[in-house]
Amino acid sequence: MNPLEGVESFTVKQRITMMVNRYEIRAGAPAGAEGTLLAMAQQKRMAFKEQVTFYTDESRAEPVFSFKARQRLDLGATYDVTDAAGAPIGWFKKDFGQSLLRSTWHLGAPGIEATGSERSAGIAILRRVWGLVPFVGDIPLPFLFHFDFRDAGGAVVLTSERRRSLRDRYDVTVPGGGLDGRVAAAMAVALDALQSR
Repeated sequence: MNPLEGVESFTVKQRITMMVNRYEIRAGAPAGAEGTLLAMAQQKRMAFKEQVTFYTDESRAEPVFSFKARQRLDLGATYDVTDAAGAPIGWFKKDFGQSLLRSTWHLGAPGIEATGSERSAGIAILRRVWGLVPFVGDIPLPFLFHFDFRDAGGAVVLTSERRRSLRDRYDVTVPGGGLDGRVAAAMAVALDALQSR
């Protein structure tokens, strides 16, 4: 089952609870409206090996896909995205060297390999300075930041744009639906969950 099959736009909304981060993946809807729930993701905090599982709904009874780090506590870890049966459907990896100035990720799925980075180099640098200032770094970021993933030919295969809101919310687009929506949703959640945004 692929709840994101053929979906070209969706939103990711974070919900914070005591021991886990939860994310709602909803179908794109007109401004101000909430679309249909496509999947629910859950990430345990402070896990030694990062894993996020996506379920059909709040009951978390039926997993539909997940991503998991290949290695423990590795800043440049590769994450495998698998379907409900555990079969690989894609992967992603942070480019640690490039990310020192501007967060950069690589992702792959059947027929697609792409590199994504923060759209604005200026905002990327401001975010890093913000985190270094004593006491200020604990205040939520006031900057909107967006990621664009492009294939080797320069075509956009995935975008993630942060909305202005108290909780982390992102509008995600998969132009043309070429990238598996499950890989796109995994990458979109990782952009928040793995970078402590």
